[in-house]
Amino acid sequence: MTESVYTLYSRGQEFLDAGRPHQAVVVLERAAAVEPEKGSIREALARALFMTGRFRRARGEFAKAVAIDPVNHYAHFGLGLACARTGDRTRAVAHLKLAVAMAPRREYREALARLIA
Repeated sequence: MTESVYTLYSRGQEFLDAGRPHQAVVVLERAAAVEPEKGSIREALARALFMTGRFRRARGEFAKAVAIDPVNHYAHFGLGLACARTGDRTRAVAHLKLAVAMAPRREYREALARLIA
């Protein structure tokens, strides 16, 4: 019996919440293969990849999440962090500014301040 996309996504979220990003990547990649246009799956996969240090892949997944849902402030935040980790400071600042503008959360503002300082 194959698992539903929802089950895979839920398991991936549970792995993320438990601090097990490597396991999350495995199940979220399966979910993304079945539902490639689901922004929530792309965002969760990007988070898991980022947490495992795979910043280039995380950047690509965050970019897909932003393309699917341009008003996803967390995806812009994650994309900004991933861009910073991969050496694209200009793009990082742009996405962090968008995240702050959409949702002025302390975490977003602090990340932006660290980058432009």
